[in-house]
Amino acid sequence: MKANLDARTVADFGEQWTRYTDNSGYYGSIDLLADIFGPLLDVERIKGMRVAEIGSGSGRVVNMLLEAGAAHVVAIEPSNAFDVLVTRFSAVADKVKLVHSRGQSIANEHDLDLILSIGVLHHIENPSTVVAAARRALRQGGLLLIWLYGREGNENYLAFVQPFRALTRRLPHGVLSAICWALTFAADLYLAACRFAPLPMRQYVTEVFARMSRRKRHLIIYDQLNPAYAKYYLENEARELLAVAGFTNIRLHHRHGYSWTVCGER
Repeated sequence: MKANLDARTVADFGEQWTRYTDNSGYYGSIDLLADIFGPLLDVERIKGMRVAEIGSGSGRVVNMLLEAGAAHVVAIEPSNAFDVLVTRFSAVADKVKLVHSRGQSIANEHDLDLILSIGVLHHIENPSTVVAAARRALRQGGLLLIWLYGREGNENYLAFVQPFRALTRRLPHGVLSAICWALTFAADLYLAACRFAPLPMRQYVTEVFARMSRRKRHLIIYDQLNPAYAKYYLENEARELLAVAGFTNIRLHHRHGYSWTVCGER
């Protein structure tokens, strides 16, 4: 059952990231990367680093890393979106190594300075093997930084989304996309209300979501409702994910009060 769920999740993202390949605007910017990192890592530190990303999708974060000055990037993607990466980065093959495999294959790399997994591990039912592989691929003192859906601060949101996802994750693309467009326009109204009232997730909505184009807001909503599996982590669960693998100096940032950025050292 687990293998079937993992395979379906990979297939879902393969379809998603071959349909949605545009990473322009704030959605694909270094400013957003810095927002995800929060106080845990300065984007300036990426300059000259050997970096890997687990779950590269259509290459959004890979582009961010190159723009931030990474010396070399290993992009790991198991889905059909790998073809998008090949097209996008073939001209910079000297700086970007593409690996068509799951995250565990990162252990084949050696002496990486930094490994990122942004919005991926919460879609893997048992991510511990990926985190352990990441530790083996890092040099001594190297860093793993992950971003996860959080449970704290999302209680009202989850009361609506989790039952709804039981339906939406089974819908064909066209039907789900149409529903997400309707929700995008509803979200515009919520965004306007957040400017005047202390509504749930107000900080994220006004400081991040509002900076996205409407097409990117649609994609963000689609990304929430499409995958076969998604876990929302409690703080202690997020910390334990790295601690069990042997990471030290583990630090957490409760990003905009709704998600967890976690950084640990090998």
